[in-house]
Amino acid sequence: MNGQKHLTQVAMMALLVLTVMAAEGGKAEKQGKKERKSDCGEWQWSVCVANEGDCGIGTREGTRTGTDCKQTIKTQRCKIPCNWKKKFGGECKYEFQAWGECDLVTRKKNRTGVLKRALMDATCATTVTATKPCGKNPKPKPRG
Repeated sequence: MNGQKHLTQVAMMALLVLTVMAAEGGKAEKQGKKERKSDCGEWQWSVCVANEGDCGIGTREGTRTGTDCKQTIKTQRCKIPCNWKKKFGGECKYEFQAWGECDLVTRKKNRTGVLKRALMDATCATTVTATKPCGKNPKPKPRG
């Protein structure tokens, strides 16, 4: 009877050791998967391109690098608000100063905009200059 009790204890210990080893093996496998995921680079997104016209619903393409990444290219829906300055990119929102005086030689006036917000990690210039023709009767500013 004593021998049987000893054999049962040895079998239980062996079972316990095998269970711990299997659990540790599973953790290592999961950790290996996490390491592979970290090998993937950050997503880099193209500008949003409207499906019709120059504003509204559109798509953008994202790419990333990495040897073990499951997905390196994907497409995403996006939206270009129709009231944003399209010349500077639909995803770049600027705060503009007042229009400057009319240049009588070029018959144009300028104003500067400072980046206020960039959507979806868009690459935007920090400052931009907008130009437009002067009114019909440009008046020089009186000096005095």
